[in-house]
Amino acid sequence: MIDVLFFAELREAIGKEKISVEADVVSVKELKAKLLATYQLENLDNAMIAVNEEYQTEEAKIADGDVVAFIPPVSGG
Repeated sequence: MIDVLFFAELREAIGKEKISVEADVVSVKELKAKLLATYQLENLDNAMIAVNEEYQTEEAKIADGDVVAFIPPVSGG
């Protein structure tokens, strides 16, 4: 399983801070597609991506046991 963490409005949209996804996903891009097909995550494409606490691109490979975090842009005043 891959643990997926959400922050700010992404967490609010899903209603929880973490979900687990089957490990058959091999890239962050594929994981994002799976999440977008399942949840209403309008700002997911703008989020920064971290895999095992290191920032990555959508092409990063992920495996069973990894932790992927989606961190939306900060706004406010």
